[in-house]
Amino acid sequence: MAERIDVDFIIIGSGVAGLRAAGDLAQKGRVLILTKTELTESNSRYAQGGIAAAVGETDSTELHLADTLAAGAGLCDEQAVRLLATEAPAEIERLIGWGAAFDRTGQGLALGREGAHSRPRVLHAHGDATGKEIVRALSSRIRDASSVQVAPFAFVQELILADDGVAGVRFVQRGRSYEAFGAATLIASGGAGQVYRETTNPAVATGDGFALGYRAGALLRDMEFVQFHPTALRIPGAAPFLISEAVRGEGAHLINDSGKRFVDELAPRDVVARAIYERLAARSQVYLDLRHLPADHIRRRFPQIFHYCLDRGVDITREPLPVTPAAHYFMGGLHTDLEGRTSLRRLFAAGESASTGVHGANRLASNSLLECVVFGGRAAAAMAQVERIAPRTLNPTGLGLRTPADVGSARAVIQETAWSCGGILRNADGLQSGLAVLEDLEAACENRDNPSIDQIETANMLAVARLVLSSALARLESRGAHYRTDYPQRDDERFRFHTWVRSGDPPRIL
Repeated sequence: MAERIDVDFIIIGSGVAGLRAAGDLAQKGRVLILTKTELTESNSRYAQGGIAAAVGETDSTELHLADTLAAGAGLCDEQAVRLLATEAPAEIERLIGWGAAFDRTGQGLALGREGAHSRPRVLHAHGDATGKEIVRALSSRIRDASSVQVAPFAFVQELILADDGVAGVRFVQRGRSYEAFGAATLIASGGAGQVYRETTNPAVATGDGFALGYRAGALLRDMEFVQFHPTALRIPGAAPFLISEAVRGEGAHLINDSGKRFVDELAPRDVVARAIYERLAARSQVYLDLRHLPADHIRRRFPQIFHYCLDRGVDITREPLPVTPAAHYFMGGLHTDLEGRTSLRRLFAAGESASTGVHGANRLASNSLLECVVFGGRAAAAMAQVERIAPRTLNPTGLGLRTPADVGSARAVIQETAWSCGGILRNADGLQSGLAVLEDLEAACENRDNPSIDQIETANMLAVARLVLSSALARLESRGAHYRTDYPQRDDERFRFHTWVRSGDPPRIL
């Protein structure tokens, strides 16, 4: 029998979006934060480059708006982007007030420049540990709040549907089962990089938030738009390690086997990632070269990256780094309005789990942490206004989820299929064959009332992979991070529209 917890607000995930919302909601009622591992373990923690905001003397919110719209390749919601750019400076001031220690120069905040930004506007902390510093500051804000309960190592199995909306969640923690009920629930559990063979994301990024909303009937949008970071450290036998775009912003070069540059290093990420991928597919090698830059500056500016690489035998001040593109960020997700409301009553989403419209078909570098603080705060304000409902007594039911028996082999199939068929280069034959593989894998799954966490995570990865490939198959054009070799041109007349999907229906472009 599941133990019952009654609170006012439930937050799934402890990244920047969830922590930003929790800090505000702590003043409005009882908050329960459910996180898969420790409070500070999330995609946000691994964000190296920084957070974008028009705070420089030569910058403006209009320029930030224009750069974001250009990167989004025609699919951004301009109203959402304007909110993002306009509210950014105030959010930076709040973060500083809450203790975030951004790097400074003699003139004030240190600002870097990254790909597709027309001005230096990227704030960073401790050189290349920006996400970690923001998570630290936001965690400190809620750590002493008596109204906030943090449940670490809590895995959410499903949303509880009642009263024509979401009433709460079922979760397990250290072998015990719980049902938590609240007036409003926020999905802020990040993305799904683990769906792919090559990814910069940590092990927790298995698409749980997407799958929770999808199975409950929520509307998802633009799931084909997956951003592949151009530069992850490529060492045989080791998982890819993110090499921040800020490294190229400082002047690093991308070179081929012959030591020749072959692409504008500060072009949009999709352009750079494709250029690298094509050379790797031709069995060439690609390297990130910092040898022409001052060594002392590199060690100070990128201490995490420098020491990580050095520990693996590569001194980035003396030799070029072997790199590969890797799955990095989902532009699509649970469709929300500007206050984080999903299509289901009392269910909200923020951060990478959400499709707010700010990224369009391709995210501008360092807008992700910014989206988390801006829309995490907006979601909290809307959640605080949700009318409290009387706690419900529900009859316990089994989860009844179809899951694989052999998690290891199923994950390998999902990751290889997503990478080879729904990765950087796509076409109809590959997408159709990939979907056939995933459908066979689904057919081999069995209904289980009490599946393990690993089995549920793998089922979530399978669901997300199918959403990505089916959405990509429907979009007969190339736009932003979605590139079809059989439809290499952008087609605004037929496809300057979003891709919508919900459980039981195929993707539609409207």
